[in-house]
Amino acid sequence: LQRQGRVAFVGTSMGQEGAIHGSAAAFQKKDWFFSALREGGVAIQRGMPAQEYVAHMFGNAEDTAKGRQMPNHFQCKDVNFPSWSSVLGTQMPHAVGVALAMKARGEKSVVGAYTGDGATSSCGFHSAMNFAAVRQAPVVFVVVDNGWAISVPSSKQTASKSYGAKAQAYGMPGVDVDGNDPLAALQATQEAVDCARA
Repeated sequence: LQRQGRVAFVGTSMGQEGAIHGSAAAFQKKDWFFSALREGGVAIQRGMPAQEYVAHMFGNAEDTAKGRQMPNHFQCKDVNFPSWSSVLGTQMPHAVGVALAMKARGEKSVVGAYTGDGATSSCGFHSAMNFAAVRQAPVVFVVVDNGWAISVPSSKQTASKSYGAKAQAYGMPGVDVDGNDPLAALQATQEAVDCARA
């Protein structure tokens, strides 16, 4: 549809489904989900009606964003799925803020904060990681590495030996998982979610 000019913007998850949907399955309905570019399908996985998803892509009269957000910038209040910004990494500090608010209220919810490998070089990512670790926020960061930070290979945007090692630099556990294995992604994320919830 985007190539036909019928919708303006699409960020597909082709080839990343295992990492995205496998890890997202670890979260409960009461949890919050802060997405990046390619996790829109998780809103449906969490219960967003497909009609609402499609209406948003077209920006039509049934779009819950009322046409005030770009296509592919999904939001669904009913499934705790706030809209995201096209600026890489900016959703990460917001995710930590929501996690700390829930913690302050005594809620046992967890926030899933998703981003791509390129955003790990953003200020938002570093601020969020540090803030979450220092304040013990119930948030799980999921970095989906597709090998490219937009048009730059991952090897050119970070000197870190892995993305899991970046978590360790902030004093929190971090693991690397084969994102093409949805069960491995689910297992690793479930362990992180259980730890965050506790």
